[in-house]
Amino acid sequence: MYRVAGSHLRALKVQSPAATVGLYIDCGSMYETPGSSGASHLLERMSFKSTTNRSHLRLVREVESIGGNVSAIATREQMCYTYDAFRAYVPDMVEVLIDSVRNPAFLDWEVKEQLEEMKAEIAEFSANPQGLLLEALHSAGYTGALAKPLVAPEPAIHKLDSGVLKEFVAENYTAPRMVLAASGVEHDVLVSIAEPLLSDLPAVKRPEEPKSVYVGGDYRCQADCQNTHFALAFEVPGGWYEEKTAITVTVLQKLMGGGDWFCTGGVGKGLYSRLSLRILSHYHQIESFSAFNHIHNYSGLFGILATTSPDFASKAVDLAAGELLEVATPGNVTQGQLDRAKRAAKCKVLMDLESRAVACEDIGRQVMTYGEREPIEKFLKDVEAITLNDISSTAKNIISTPLTMASWGDVTNIPTYESVSRKFHSK
Repeated sequence: MYRVAGSHLRALKVQSPAATVGLYIDCGSMYETPGSSGASHLLERMSFKSTTNRSHLRLVREVESIGGNVSAIATREQMCYTYDAFRAYVPDMVEVLIDSVRNPAFLDWEVKEQLEEMKAEIAEFSANPQGLLLEALHSAGYTGALAKPLVAPEPAIHKLDSGVLKEFVAENYTAPRMVLAASGVEHDVLVSIAEPLLSDLPAVKRPEEPKSVYVGGDYRCQADCQNTHFALAFEVPGGWYEEKTAITVTVLQKLMGGGDWFCTGGVGKGLYSRLSLRILSHYHQIESFSAFNHIHNYSGLFGILATTSPDFASKAVDLAAGELLEVATPGNVTQGQLDRAKRAAKCKVLMDLESRAVACEDIGRQVMTYGEREPIEKFLKDVEAITLNDISSTAKNIISTPLTMASWGDVTNIPTYESVSRKFHSK
């Protein structure tokens, strides 16, 4: 572990002519207050705009001149800024990246322009059932920080301005909450470039992470849609800090699998997963049926997302509940199924890490969460050590937590929350 003015720096050398540098901040929508709701969403859109040292036009020209690519993403727990270009330009990349994060100008006209773009983005998001359901699961399933919306609520847009952004950044973009990571760069080189640019960051005390409590709940939205979209979810207690549980859930998701939106990676992916074989192959009324996990530092969600015809919605909910109960019952998963799921989990991670951007993000997020980056060999070993008993006991613990339901579209035939909850908590 290396520290510069309280911030963390970590680099991974790889044999590549290109490099990716990322600046990660322990700050997201969970740190917002009623007065700053939507700030993280707006900060994502305001990334790499004008700074106190360069105009947006100059910044764009500098990035284009070296064939670079910059991006930013806001999550509930973190803000991520990345710059990808040829390795020879790493000094320029680091300087632009740090300048963009540390010295944003937040010009009024640029903020207003992005607020208008956000309105269009929110309207587009309202037609994204999967995204809506994941947001609804958080707002219905949690109280506290994780219940706060990641996508800015429309009423919040009218309260956001440059002053709100400046205050939010000043409070949260502090040295102990920053990690500068790089893939394709020597560690000593990264330190020599970044140290002068970060050494004056104030070493303030790191605040406690805002509290969240998982409580379960129900969200329903009747919308003009010819399908019914729904999700059943439960808590993954401990989140990433309970590593064995989190890794077991990763394998469990591959074991259950599914189809449609969970099909990136090539034709045939997931055809031998339980949900593909047991559900999608038999019920033509179901358009998609997929296991998902969404894990945070201290908690997470695991469950099933589905899209079905409205007249089949009640049956589809029963099928989803049945599949979750099945994997929680010892003896219902075979060793062959588990071995296939473990191979799929390992292949997915190894394939993702071939990307410089993903490798850089992996470094940043692990250092931010655990204080260090664990070797990939440890992850592979932990996956291989998972047993059938781990799968059933972990699934049983998860579905023993309160149910969270979310549905959107034609929700007329979605069963009541109480009737579905009783399937899992009958005693």
